[in-house]
Order: sequence, then structure tokens, then C-alpha cells
Amino acid sequence: MANLRIALVAGEASGDILGAGLMRALKAQHPAVEFIGVGGPLMEAEGLVSYFPMERLSVMGLVEVLGRLRELLARRKKLIKTLVAEKPDVFIGIDAPDFTLNIELKLRQAGIKTVHYVSPSVWAWRQKRVLKIREGCDLMLTLLPFEARFYEEKGVPVRFVGHTLADAIPLEADRSAARAELGLPDGPLVALMPGSRGGEVGRLGGLFLDAAERLRAMRPGVRFVIPCASPQRRVQLEELLAGRDLPVTLLDGRSHQALAACNAVLIASGTATLEALLFKRPMVVAYRLAPLTYWILKRMVKSPYVSLPNLLAQRLLVPELLQDDATPEALALTLSPLIDGGEEQTTGFDQIHRTLRRDASNQAATAVLTLIGSPQ
Repeated sequence: MANLRIALVAGEASGDILGAGLMRALKAQHPAVEFIGVGGPLMEAEGLVSYFPMERLSVMGLVEVLGRLRELLARRKKLIKTLVAEKPDVFIGIDAPDFTLNIELKLRQAGIKTVHYVSPSVWAWRQKRVLKIREGCDLMLTLLPFEARFYEEKGVPVRFVGHTLADAIPLEADRSAARAELGLPDGPLVALMPGSRGGEVGRLGGLFLDAAERLRAMRPGVRFVIPCASPQRRVQLEELLAGRDLPVTLLDGRSHQALAACNAVLIASGTATLEALLFKRPMVVAYRLAPLTYWILKRMVKSPYVSLPNLLAQRLLVPELLQDDATPEALALTLSPLIDGGEEQTTGFDQIHRTLRRDASNQAATAVLTLIGSPQ
């Protein structure tokens, strides 16, 4: 079996998880393989020799990126030069499109096969990026089926591999076990998930707690659980809770246990909605942006829905209350019937879970090895 050299670049923790799973599957299918590039601790544990710490690429937000732009551009330039010299059999850019798509373009021009793993949301906005992807990418691996359909229409070679979360989360989550683990009593429980970033919690935290107070007036027995994404978010939520009489349990992380334990979820639009879907918990999706940002995005976004469950169902499966429609009253009224109902949502969620559960890492590894003509 010929020795393979595979280059990968991941820019953040979620990419590190995907990259490590892919590397594991590649080694299982083709043991004579070495890995080079940039990744985090999980990819390094699978055998990647990282050229520099992945943290140097993990920057969130425009202002932070501008502050680090010179370093990011210099690192990318050096990385392209190194990889062209190393001539790997294939390069895999994992997510982080603003950093990796440019590398793919340059390497493909140098005759190196390129794969992009995790589609940017080109189907929703900045659709012109698909031209750059078509030029720079031998194969796009998507986690979601509607993304693959979009690329097929645009003439980009694509393979829908499924979602690793759908593989990891069981088809049926044990509610009573999760409650016992978290020390939560029986009775109606609502998870509040106002986002993982400071700005999101600033815009949505108070709103979600106001909605919780209204809901409690309607249903006196209801309790709440909030998984805090970080110590900073916990402090922020504790400040928002001060002076309120609400039965709320704050958790450090543990969002999966919170979802398994609850009856329904009030949730910010984002990746967490996919997790709530996979745990089959009925949800109301809410979001608020700064008015100007919302006005601009409303004109740019081509999709009729904002939340992943609706994009996956291709219909309005979960209620979306956005901007001025997201009032405490509206959120409480929409959420209340879902606490002991929501069967239409959960039936739809189960079908979507089964569609996404495809052993993604192995599917991705097979697609990569097929692209480079290597026998598995």
C-alpha cells in the first residue's frame, strides 16, 4: 500500500473535532498515511504535526480579525509556500472558509488536489463565493443534504457525507437519566439557550428571562435550565437573573444534558438548533440583531428561513420569531403548547436525524480516498 501524505487545516475547535474524526477514518481505511498542516489537540492526538498552534487562527468578529489581519495573511502565505513544496496527495480545508478557500485555490493551481469539508453558507448569502469554490476545490464535502443540492446546481463536485453530531447523539435521548444526572426534579422543564457569545446573550438573555416569567404566570409548575457556554456567559446570566424570582438552574456547559432533560426549548438561531433537533425537543427559535445589521441581512439573505430545522425540513417546522416579533408575550404563548405537545416537530426531527446519520467521518474518508484514486 502506497504511503499517502494528507494535509489538513482547521481553524477552530469544531474543525478540530471534525478533522480528528476524519483522520481516524482515513487511518482505518488506509493505514500508510501521514498528516501535515494545522490543527488542534484532537488532530494532534491522531498524528498531525501542526505547523503552528491552531489558536492563532481562531478569531471571532470583524474587529478582532482586523487587529490580527497582518499575522493571518503572513501565516497563510507561508503555509501555501510550505504545502506547495511538500506536495501532499490532497489538501483538506476544514471549515474556516475565509482562511482555507484561498489556500485551496493556490494549491489547486499548483496541481495539488483539494477538498473543502463543511460548506460555508453560500446558499443563504454571498452566493458569488461559489465561483471561487468551483475554481479552488476538487470536492466539497457537505454535512447537510440541501447544501449538496445547491452545489450540484452550480456545477461543483460535491458529496453529502452526513453530520457527525447525528452519528454521536442517540436517536432517542433518555430524559429521566439526564434529569437524575443534573439533579433536576420531575415536572415541566424548559431549556433557555440565548446563544454562546456575549453580544447574543446581551440581546436575547433578558428577553428569554422575561418570556420565562410570562410562561411561569401561565404555567406555575414550570422550571428552567440554562447551559452557560463559558464562565463569562455565566456571570452575564447571573447579572440578568438578579432580582427575578425564577426557578432557574444554571449549568457550566453541559448543553447536551440540558437538551436531553428538558421538555421544550427557547433557543437562539444557530448551530444549537441542530442539537435541539437531534435531541427531538420541540423548540421556538428567536433572534434579534442590531437594527441596521438586520436590515442589511434581510436584503442579502436568499433563504426563506433562518433556522437549521426549517432549512432541513424545507418548510416552517419550528416557529421563528425574529426582531420585533420576538416579544416576551409572543415567545411564552408560542412555547406553552410545546411543553406537553410538539409531536409534529418531533416526528419531523426524527426523520431529519435519520437522514443526517450516515457515519460522516467514514463517508468523508471514502470520498477523499476516491478523489485521489487510492484503493481503500
